[in-house]
Amino acid sequence: MIGALEDELLPAGVRARFIDGINGLRLHCLEAGFETQGRPLLLLLHGFPELAYSWRKLMPPLAAAGFHVVAPDQRGHGRTTGWDAEYDGDLASYRLPNLVEDAATLVAALGHRSAAAVIGHDFGASVAAWAGLLRPEIFQRLVLMSTPFGGVPRAAGAHAMAELDDALGRLDPPRRHYQWYYSTRPADGDMRHCAQGVPAFLRAYFHMKSADWAGNRPVPLKAWDAAELAQMPAYYIMPRAETMAEAVAPAMPSPAEIAACRWLTDADLSVYSAEFARTGFQGGLHWYRCGTDPAGIIELSHFAGRTIDVPTLFIGGTADWGVQQAPGAFTRMQKTACTRFAGAHLVDGAGHWVQQEQPEQVTAALLDFLAR
Repeated sequence: MIGALEDELLPAGVRARFIDGINGLRLHCLEAGFETQGRPLLLLLHGFPELAYSWRKLMPPLAAAGFHVVAPDQRGHGRTTGWDAEYDGDLASYRLPNLVEDAATLVAALGHRSAAAVIGHDFGASVAAWAGLLRPEIFQRLVLMSTPFGGVPRAAGAHAMAELDDALGRLDPPRRHYQWYYSTRPADGDMRHCAQGVPAFLRAYFHMKSADWAGNRPVPLKAWDAAELAQMPAYYIMPRAETMAEAVAPAMPSPAEIAACRWLTDADLSVYSAEFARTGFQGGLHWYRCGTDPAGIIELSHFAGRTIDVPTLFIGGTADWGVQQAPGAFTRMQKTACTRFAGAHLVDGAGHWVQQEQPEQVTAALLDFLAR
C-alpha cells in the first residue's frame, strides 16, 4: 500500500496523512494549521487532472491567517483508495451528491461540525457548489474558482449535450466536446499510454490552459451552438479524430519556456505525472461521465428551483476559457443561481490554474472574503 505524500515534496507547515472511513474511502489529505485546536476549517477541493497538491501554495498563508486548512485527494484521484477505477464499475458513486457526502463526512471526521468555507477549483468547484446547495448547514461559505455555477441542470441536459456533440461532428473540420471525449472508454488509455508519455502530456496540457499560452483570449459565448463553441481552443473543443494528448501536443512549451515557468516546476509536475501514471485517469474521468450520463443529470434535476444561499465568491483568471465555456453560466451565477453573491475576481496573469499561477492574489481575495 502506497504511503502518504513525502514531506520533502510539501511546503513547511503542511503534512500529509490518511483518514479512514470517509464514505467508503481511505482519504489522503494535505493539512495545515493543525497544531492548534478550535480553528475554523477551510476545505479545499481540487479539479482534474489535479490533486490535493494543487493547493500547496495557498495552504501555508491560509493557516497563518488562523485557519485549519485541509485538501483531500478526492474520489478517483491520487493516494486516496476505495474508489472504483473500472470503466464498467460503480459510476453512481461519482455523482455530485455522493461527492458532497465525501466532503461532509470528512468535515465530521476532522472534528468539525461545519466548515467556514468550502473552496473548489475546476470540477472541484462543481462539488463545492453542490455542497453549498445541498448542505448549507455544514458549508457556510463558498468559493468557486474557474468554473461558474449556472444553476441546477434540466433533465433534458444529457440529450442536449448529445445533440451538441453531433453538431460539432458536422463542422468542417469535425470537432468534439472534451467532456464527451472524456466520457468515452478509450480516453483513459489514450492519455495514460500516449506517445509522448504522461509527463510531457501533462506539461502541454497545463501550459495550454495557462496564461503562458498566447492562444488564450476568452470571450463570452452567446449560445450552446456548435459554431459558437468552436471558438474555444482544442483542449475544450477538440479535433474529432484526435485524442486529448494529440490535441494539446502542438502546445508543448519549449525548454526555455519550461525553465521560466515558476508556477509549475519540473519537480511540481513530477508529483502529478507520477500519480496519474500510477493510477491512470479513469477515476477523474468518471466525474465527466456522470455529467453526460442521463441518469446522473436526471438525479441533479430533482433539485430544480434550488439556489445557493450561502455567501459565494468567484475567482478566475483573465486568460481562462473555463470562465466562459458554459454560455451564460457566469452571468446566471451572479444574478440568479447564487442569492448572496459577493463578487467575481478575474485575476490578471492567470489562466485556468489560477491558485497555482497567481497564489498571492488568490490568497488576498480569499482572506478579504473570509474577513467580511
